[in-house]
Amino acid sequence: MPRNEAAWLVRRNAPLEVKESPYLPPLDNQIVIRNRAVAVNPFDWMIQAAPGMICPWMKLPFVLGSDCSGEVVEVGKGVSRFKVGDRVLGHALGVDKKRNDVTEGAFQHYTRLLEHMSSPIPSTLSFESAAVLPLGLSTAACGLFQKDHLALQHPSRNPPHTGETLLVWGGSTSVGSNAIQLAVAAGYDVIATASPANFAYVRSLGATQVLDYSDPNVVRDLIKMFAGKLCAGALAIGATSAGCCLDVVHAVAGRKFVSMATFPLDFTRMARGAAIPMEMMRQSPRLSSFVISLLVKSRVRGIRTKAIYGSTLMDNEVSRAVYGKFLPAALAEQRYTAAPKPEVVGRELDSIQQALSLQRSGVSAKKVVVAL
Repeated sequence: MPRNEAAWLVRRNAPLEVKESPYLPPLDNQIVIRNRAVAVNPFDWMIQAAPGMICPWMKLPFVLGSDCSGEVVEVGKGVSRFKVGDRVLGHALGVDKKRNDVTEGAFQHYTRLLEHMSSPIPSTLSFESAAVLPLGLSTAACGLFQKDHLALQHPSRNPPHTGETLLVWGGSTSVGSNAIQLAVAAGYDVIATASPANFAYVRSLGATQVLDYSDPNVVRDLIKMFAGKLCAGALAIGATSAGCCLDVVHAVAGRKFVSMATFPLDFTRMARGAAIPMEMMRQSPRLSSFVISLLVKSRVRGIRTKAIYGSTLMDNEVSRAVYGKFLPAALAEQRYTAAPKPEVVGRELDSIQQALSLQRSGVSAKKVVVAL
């Protein structure tokens, strides 16, 4: 049996500790992969800063991480899409409440993955590039395709054009980069926001028009851009994005729905050691203002809103539509870009803490990756 090691979160705000981790064979409909690259997300260092608040079901020590890529070493009963030796990427679900399993965390050498939350990757795609996809892809797919969110038609090789235009606020983010590509692959046009430095990047992913989210006139200009178009709804990414998207969706024709990928809580001070109760008290006026404004704007205007939790697709048809039917061929035929680009910061498990710190300090149109 292989010897496994992981980067463990032992206590709140403590640096991850590399030590032995259990290796367990796959259960039914699972695969085990030898990780060759893992990526970090804001969600990871937020859990590190406040595990009891974000994942109260989690008992420390625990293995975090959602994004991984590597080679299949074992397949469980019922698995038909993979065999030993296949190169794959996968959304590791260890921190999800329904899974809550250290063997399913990404930050280790061997990870158990659900078959339907994994995809083969072609030999032309590096493990480092493949690792940038899973959580951003899953989160975007939940917001776009789930029946309780925007419920758009699914992506395919030759999608019929819908004649509708989606608003993606935060197009250069990991979620935004995937949302743009998925929406285009599903037959929708996309208007996005980003910083001017990332306009060309966002257009390269398929957005037809890109505006500066920091421009004080951006909402007015977006409304003008939607003139004569049918809006497919909005995907809001960023602390101030929901209110702006509500204003746009209200003023234009089409689907009155804003799917929200970001909640306006700042975990930075918690990550620096601030006491959680005191920090929550400090942020409560802003949080209360956001909630009240969202409720008033959405209910008065007849706009539906819902927050995205990026793992819910594991329980519905969206996971199989994206990871099973769409992504394998789209990657092999280079119709889908692994984006944002990886920024590799190390090649050992003990580099994951460095990666988390770098991600927390801020990166733009990149995803921090550790090769293994």
